[in-house]
This record gives sequence, C-alpha cells and structure tokens, in this order.
Amino acid sequence: MTQAAVGELGERVPGRWWTVRLDAVGRGSTAVRVTCSRPACAEQRLPSTAAGRAAAVAHLKAHLRAVPAPRAEAYCACRAESCRTHLPDTGRPARGEPWRCGGPVVLAVLADREGRRWQAMECCSRCAAATPGAKTVGTSRTPDGPQTTGRPAPATTGVGVPRLSDHQAPAAAGAGVGVPRFSDHQPSVGTRAPTPRSVPARRRPRQAKIAQRVVPHDLQPDVLRDELIELGDLFRAYQRREQPDLALLADLQERKARAFTTWAGVTGDDDLREEARRAEQAAATIRRQHQQRTGGVAYGDGPAVTRLLTVPTQWEHVRSVLAHVADHAPLPGPEARLLVLMLTLRTAHTGTGNLVGQDVNALGLTDPQDLVEKLTGCGWLSLPGTVDDLLASRPENPTPITVPSLVPPEDGTGPFTFGRKMRPKLSGWAQRVVTDKKLRKTRAPAGPRLLALTLATQADASGRLGPDGQGIPLDILTTRVPVDLDELQALTDRLTTADWLTDPTLTDTRLTGRLTERVLPLTCPLL
Repeated sequence: MTQAAVGELGERVPGRWWTVRLDAVGRGSTAVRVTCSRPACAEQRLPSTAAGRAAAVAHLKAHLRAVPAPRAEAYCACRAESCRTHLPDTGRPARGEPWRCGGPVVLAVLADREGRRWQAMECCSRCAAATPGAKTVGTSRTPDGPQTTGRPAPATTGVGVPRLSDHQAPAAAGAGVGVPRFSDHQPSVGTRAPTPRSVPARRRPRQAKIAQRVVPHDLQPDVLRDELIELGDLFRAYQRREQPDLALLADLQERKARAFTTWAGVTGDDDLREEARRAEQAAATIRRQHQQRTGGVAYGDGPAVTRLLTVPTQWEHVRSVLAHVADHAPLPGPEARLLVLMLTLRTAHTGTGNLVGQDVNALGLTDPQDLVEKLTGCGWLSLPGTVDDLLASRPENPTPITVPSLVPPEDGTGPFTFGRKMRPKLSGWAQRVVTDKKLRKTRAPAGPRLLALTLATQADASGRLGPDGQGIPLDILTTRVPVDLDELQALTDRLTTADWLTDPTLTDTRLTGRLTERVLPLTCPLL
C-alpha cells in the first residue's frame, strides 16, 4: 500500500481473509484435494469431486462457526489484496472520484461458479456490495468510519453458518436476514436483496441460439443476425405448441434454409451450408406430409398422393439397393437381375432371410429352377436343401436362404445403411411393384417388371421420367435394366399396355414419358 493509504487507515488492523479450494489430485484419477489458506489447516484428500465439495463446504462452515463477529476496527481485506475496486485496471480510464470505503465492517463470503473455491473476508459494506457474488454473513455491531454516501448499509445479521445448496457450495444457515447461499442458481429462502449497490452487477448479454448454434453478437449484416435470432425464438415457440402446425413448420424450415445459406456465404462455413441443405429437405418432407393430410395439391398440378414408401430416406435406400445389385449381380440378363434384386431385399440386413416358392414363381421367370441352381452353383446363394424344396415351400414352412456376400463382417458394416425395421418395408414395396395386378394380367415377363421397378425410382413427384421431367439417360437406364435398345423399346410397350407408362419416347440418348396416376403410390420420387 502507499503511504497515503497507511495514513488514512491509521491504527486499524487488516481484515481477515481465507480461501478453501478444491483441486484435482492428478490426471487419470477422480480423487481431489481440499486445501485451506489458514496455515493450521491440513490438506484433505477425497475419492470424488462430490465428496471433496462436501468436505470443503463443511470446512468453511467450521471456520464461520468459530470466527468471532466482524471487527469494527478492521480495514478491508480486499484492499490489502489490491482488488480492482481499490486499484482499477491500468487499461481502464480512472474513476471520476477516488474510491472511498464506508459503512460497517462485514464478513463476506464468495463462491466461484464452478464450485471449486470459496473465500471469506472482512471488508466494509460498500466493498461487499460492489463485489460481484459477495454475500454478507455477519456485520460488526458498531459501524466504523464515516458514511461517504447517502446509501444505507446492508442489514446487520449475526454470523451465519453456510449450508450446501443443490449445486455447488455452502449457504449460511444462521438466524437473521441476509443468509447467503453459495449457488448461482437458487436464491436463499427468506433472503432479501441487498440495498442498491454503488456498482451494479454486470450481466452477460443474452446468448442468441438457433439449432444449437450461437449467433455471434458481431455477425454482419445486422438483418441476417436479426433473422437468425427471430427464427430461433420462433422454433422454440413452436416446440411449446400443444398442437402441431405442419404448414407453419415447413415455412420456418424454408426460412432457416435461406438464412443458413446466407450465413454460410458470409462465414465460409461448410457445416452451415450442410445445415441449410437439411433444412430444405425437412421443409419439402413436412410440406408433403401436410398436403397429404389435408388432401391439398401435393406436387405441381397433380393431386395429393399417399405413397407406400412415405419419406425421402426410404426412397434413397431403394435406389441404393438397385445400384448395389447393378454393380454386383453375379449373372447377366434381366431375369437374373430381377431375382438377385428380390433376394437382396429379403436378406439385406443380416445376409439371411426366408423365401417360399411363390416368391420366385411370381416373378415371370422363364425357368426359375435353372436360374436358382445357377445362383447356388456360383456361390452367390446358399440353400439348406434342394432347389425343388425351395420352389415347393409354402408360407407355413418357408425356406431359409443365405447370401454370403451380404453377411456383415465382424465390424458390423455392410453395403447398406438401413436397419432391421426398414428392410421389410423396402422388400414389401418391391413385391407390390412386381406383382402389380395389371402386370400379372398381361403375364408380363421379368424384363417389364424390372423396368417398372427402375422407372418407379427414376420419376419426379408428378410421375414424369427423369430429373425435372427431362427423361432418363440410356446409359443409366441400361445399367439398371441390362437390355439393348430394341429390347428396351419392347419393354416400354409392355408397360404402356399394362397402364404403367404414358407417352413414352425412346431416343438414342434417353427415355421420356410419364408414369400413370394409377402407379404413383408405388413411386419413389426424385427430389
């Protein structure tokens, strides 16, 4: 301290100050140690943070029980520690007037937010009021020193005994008003707020969030930041609604997609761009669900459609299976491709499944027995018995089959990402397509059925073939349906006869046309 400070304080004694700390013992251990700044207090070691916190609280309680009432002749302990109240930061402008202590001497207790440090000190009531988080647990009986302001001093209480709050630290339990809790979250029962402080407590500005992301306070332009903050509030308000409003939620997702796209452009953050893409997909899905529930117009100028597979995720899984079969089919030709596709859907999750004779015979194969024998002969398919047993099996006694290439390895990874509950939905969808009543009535062979499966996954929401109705390139189409151009023309004619396809046009480069309204419920639209 300076000579001026010593002269001002005269013969007054320094205020008492002690600290109880909770620290980790070392890495790789849950043990903690409790230490006290009083030299006579020995270190304690506890097995866990909870036990250490309880011991620290109990230790501070013991000190507060044993300590005499605050001494009227003591000067501020925080002044001896050169706190920022008495010694402002050099980087800040000087105060308009020098700080002067005042009011009765009190015993104040502070706790940090993490519940790792507790401090008790003697100081004047003005310093206690100006110290963020300080709680007064005792006041000297005779106030010492002049009151330098017209502000009343804090209420006088007896020395309190801290109690443990729900979160982290002690709280005084003695009689009288002003009993503190060492917690940042819960006010003490019966505690009254101190009288107005000379330095108001600083509060952090509210953190604006959306989608678990903090909106930076300095984000530019301001209109973008305002939009993100408003959207975050609107999403939270929607979560509190008693009844869902899908139209409103779709609008919010669309606004979120636009805002996150702009945010990504400002910051160059690819994660924000990915979040915007997910919001766009969510908006489209929610919009379809709303239109299907209300019977409104679903897609462009078409009516609402209730599809067998209802969400885009399922449609993408179907396309992934078709692509896998196109790359891994063990035998050439549309018949082998169709059978391999159906067996893959039956066994996709674990490599095993059940099959009956009707499942194979309903595919329009020329010689199902010969084809199954070829699949077992090349090792792609494994049966417990003969092919005749498989073709003769009935639903009450199905034949277990195994596709070794689809059995997951030890790490559990396989060629497909869908789970156990999704597999039967995809398999049921394919079965509905290939056994469509008009395909059965026209006795369609395997080729048209395979083409029907492919077109159902390569049309837009209104049934037009290809992305945006521009048609399907032939190189993609013949990869899924392994036939030449002349055979493909015959297959499209069969689907037109079966009321699957209208206005087909096959050129050297692509197939255009539109799926009929009758089969739209079986489609998996391109997004």
